[in-house]
Amino acid sequence: MRKFRLSLASQIFIGLILGIIVGGIFYGSETAQSILQPFGDLFIRLIKLIVVPIVLSSIIVAIAGVGDIKSVGKLGAKSLTYFIGMTLIAIAVGLISANIFQPGAGLNMDELEQSDISNYVDTSEEQEGKSIADTLLHIVPTNPIQAMVEGDMLAIIFFAVVFGIGIAAIGEKGKPVLRFFEGMAHAMFYVTNLFMKYAPIGVFALIGVTISKYGFTSLIPLGKLALTVYGTMIFFVIVILGLMAKIVGFSIFKLIKMIKEELLLAFSTSSSETVLPRIMDKMEQAGSPKHIATFVIPTGYSFNLDGSVLYQAIAALFVAQMYGIELTIVEQITLMLVLMVTSKGMAGVPGVSFVVLLATFSTIGLPAAGLAFIAGIDRILDMGRTAVNVVGNSIAAIVIAKWEGQFNPPVEEEMEQAS
Repeated sequence: MRKFRLSLASQIFIGLILGIIVGGIFYGSETAQSILQPFGDLFIRLIKLIVVPIVLSSIIVAIAGVGDIKSVGKLGAKSLTYFIGMTLIAIAVGLISANIFQPGAGLNMDELEQSDISNYVDTSEEQEGKSIADTLLHIVPTNPIQAMVEGDMLAIIFFAVVFGIGIAAIGEKGKPVLRFFEGMAHAMFYVTNLFMKYAPIGVFALIGVTISKYGFTSLIPLGKLALTVYGTMIFFVIVILGLMAKIVGFSIFKLIKMIKEELLLAFSTSSSETVLPRIMDKMEQAGSPKHIATFVIPTGYSFNLDGSVLYQAIAALFVAQMYGIELTIVEQITLMLVLMVTSKGMAGVPGVSFVVLLATFSTIGLPAAGLAFIAGIDRILDMGRTAVNVVGNSIAAIVIAKWEGQFNPPVEEEMEQAS
């Protein structure tokens, strides 16, 4: 007789539901939050422990396997072109949706609670002092060890790419170093699967803390904004990303089924890092070569945040509508271009969505104080945009692989096993 066993996705889903129930029961209870928080923090720390070694070793192995500077440069150029294109489309979809549904129109600001956003303001002011040249220079680390300690993903990726090219260039002499990083990658993927057994408990704790702290009542005054954001995100995934998937001969629904565990995790934790190692592995199983999946996905986590920029576009128009400020077509196009630049320049900054919005508001004359009205539900909206970011980067790996002429999807039976 076969022993009944719940899949990891089912366990995570049960943890999510139980967390929502417990959070609702203990809404406003700081005691419950203090009990649950360490269990959630432990899961995040376990994942952060393995992200840097996996990204470093996987990219070094993948680039060393390519071994051609010209090929790596072409891959980077294609990836950046795709990221910029999808960012512009996501912002445009957000602006169109906000214009159609008008989530901020007719709101009485006296009935809304304001949250403290002073930390975001301070961070925004620090970032505004940096030019695009400063941002580009920051990608090149002066100390790769320091970049790893700080979890500076773009700097880590740059070092890994250069190191991988160096290993390939020295041929046989580089083989022992390559074998070391291959061993590290395999070991860290094993550890990832080990840590994922704790995921249902981590999800239960993190969602429990979120609901007990913010509750669902905080969504009521801003329900139209929440519905607009989530509705637009669903449209973007199914229609826009679905179309991109169809162009390259893949199904968006097949992809969602394949990464359902990772989507539940990303949604529950509001953290893309929790699923980075497994998404790279899953996209390799989906037919994207290792060197493409391990380069595109970590880079996309800094440059291809579809869900985040879509939300930022809606939030910007929401604040304008709330204050009764009419933005012309030219001003909205300006907003679109500024959002594209600032979202790329501030990748990896804590509270990046709010920081990007603050920097954008200053250029088009919107009141930064308006963000204080939506800060209270930002965590709940963040869950959705994180999940969209994960889907967007998964599709990116497949699209770039197809563009490179190296997409090799498995047969249906293998796909079923992978999911």
